[in-house]
Amino acid sequence: MTATIMHGSSMGWPALGREGFWRNGLAAGGAVALHVVVVVLLVAGWSVEEPPVEAPRVLRTQLVILPLAPVPQAPAPTPVAAVAPQPIEAPVPPVDAPRPKPVETKPDPQLQAKQLEQAAVARKRVEERKREQQADEQRQRQESERRRHEADQQVAQQQRQAQQAEALAEQRRAEQARSAADSRSYQPLSKEAPDYPQRALDKGLEGDCTVEYSVTPEGRIENPKVLDGCHPLFIRPSLAAAQTFRYQPRIVDGRAVTVPAVKNTFHYRIK
Repeated sequence: MTATIMHGSSMGWPALGREGFWRNGLAAGGAVALHVVVVVLLVAGWSVEEPPVEAPRVLRTQLVILPLAPVPQAPAPTPVAAVAPQPIEAPVPPVDAPRPKPVETKPDPQLQAKQLEQAAVARKRVEERKREQQADEQRQRQESERRRHEADQQVAQQQRQAQQAEALAEQRRAEQARSAADSRSYQPLSKEAPDYPQRALDKGLEGDCTVEYSVTPEGRIENPKVLDGCHPLFIRPSLAAAQTFRYQPRIVDGRAVTVPAVKNTFHYRIK
């Protein structure tokens, strides 16, 4: 900032003298130089440092506990000789004095009723517990008996199954032995398939037909017959085919014998 002091009442330059002109020029030059210096310092990074903050002062206090003053003890009492008390005799009532009557207390009927009720409830609870315990024991016995009965039944069933399996195996072995003996005794030498009936072919019929007959000592077929379950269209070709069968005769004790009830099943299928 600049400040100029003007002398006189006139504001024009002609009123100033040579000395006043130089004085004002120096003041203006100093102000300009001061502003230039401030600008250069700001451009160079000069900043106004903040005054250091003074740390707050802390007042430290310490609690000091002083020992208590000793309490003066009272002087011990002086022992005094103990004086044995004199026994006091109970007053003896006179002989003619009437005896006091005992005070009779009457029980409270409400209290007695309540006690009886509580006793009855307790006795009832005990009886219920006994009945429940007996029922539990009975259920346990029944359950154990049922399990034992089931185990016995299972064992018996297994034994029956084993016996049935053994009997079936024995039967199968007997049948195999019999069939083996029959096969050794007589065997088919020639078998011809029957002709499929034309009517059955036209109708698309299929079925089975079993023929039973006897094998003579010569190995021929005797008394052939059709068993139940054979369709009528399959009876004639089945009997005709069975008549052509030839067997090796059965030999018993060196002699050929007749074999009865020989069965043969014909299966009629359209391929």
